[in-house]
Amino acid sequence: MVITEVLDKKGRKDFLDVARDIYKNDPNWVCPLDENVEAVFDPKKNNFFQHGKCTRWIVKDDSGKLIGRVAAFINEKKAYQNDQPTGGMGFFESIQDEKVAFLLFDTAKEWLKSQGMEAMDGPINFGENDSFWGLLVEGFTHPSFGMNYHHPYYKAFFDHYGFYKMYEQITNHLEVYKPFPDRFTQIANWVAKKPGYDFQSFDVKKIDSFAADFIEIYNDAWHDFAGFTPINKQTILESLEKMKAIMDPKLIWFAYINNEPAAFILILPDANQMIKGLNGKLNLIGKLKFLYRRYRGVNRMRAVVMGTKQKFQKHGLESAIFIKLKEYVYPLNQYHELELSWVGDFNTKMLALHEAMNAKFGKRHVTMRYLFK
Repeated sequence: MVITEVLDKKGRKDFLDVARDIYKNDPNWVCPLDENVEAVFDPKKNNFFQHGKCTRWIVKDDSGKLIGRVAAFINEKKAYQNDQPTGGMGFFESIQDEKVAFLLFDTAKEWLKSQGMEAMDGPINFGENDSFWGLLVEGFTHPSFGMNYHHPYYKAFFDHYGFYKMYEQITNHLEVYKPFPDRFTQIANWVAKKPGYDFQSFDVKKIDSFAADFIEIYNDAWHDFAGFTPINKQTILESLEKMKAIMDPKLIWFAYINNEPAAFILILPDANQMIKGLNGKLNLIGKLKFLYRRYRGVNRMRAVVMGTKQKFQKHGLESAIFIKLKEYVYPLNQYHELELSWVGDFNTKMLALHEAMNAKFGKRHVTMRYLFK
């Protein structure tokens, strides 16, 4: 086996091709767009390079065949929040051979150690956790856009190497045309009509204002969770800009109480239904297929992130937002499933909301950590 750091155009192509080779016979896998993967490693497109660094490798067998890949990175804003300096590894792919997997883990570990790290989390992303985050261990079905998909045998690699689970990421599915429970609907309708409560869908023309509201809510809602780092305006504007090609503004909702930003939900049509079969390529033919599928419409949505300011978390805003969402979605007769992803097993309030809506289990990812010896 030969492992090589990705340093040139050929290496970048090989890095992308590893996944295509590993999953070529898996009908459920949807190849992420090459440009989205490459953007993670481009300092001009990923502002995490302002406070971090990363690199990546590919491994070939003795005949020159691609058999694995991995990336390692350090987010300076998070690395020193733990008992030991902790980096990250991700974009891991390997044939079903523990020697290959361990070589990849070892390579990421040694690079991180050389940078002063004493542990690594993985598989995670050099960016926000809404994409390319966590190891899929249950629910090996069609993934939604941005969600990691893996072969079932990967879990044994992580376990045998010595990774341990930090937390689970639960994804539940909601049947759009199945009525909510009566109690949920009654509470939601009552909240939606309360004086001073206002609910607005996203307006692209007011992107700066909504981005500011998003940041205000998100940073308040999540700041008590372990490993939290505040989101900044550049990050959210970059994210919203990337989403423009697939977003339906009326699937993104904000709640206000007496004009104060209070809660939001960000839902996107499942772009994986638009890029399925494109093999990661947005060439002319790929773009035409993408645009046609976008125009025709898809029948799945993904709830990427929700947030409610802490002082408003017992006001029932989340349930009211879902009622507003259904008022828009129902008449369309287009969307049939909403994926509620991903929710940490530590977020009991959100999981309780899913249960109250009669959402059904869909997938389980895990985020793992390995302590260096």
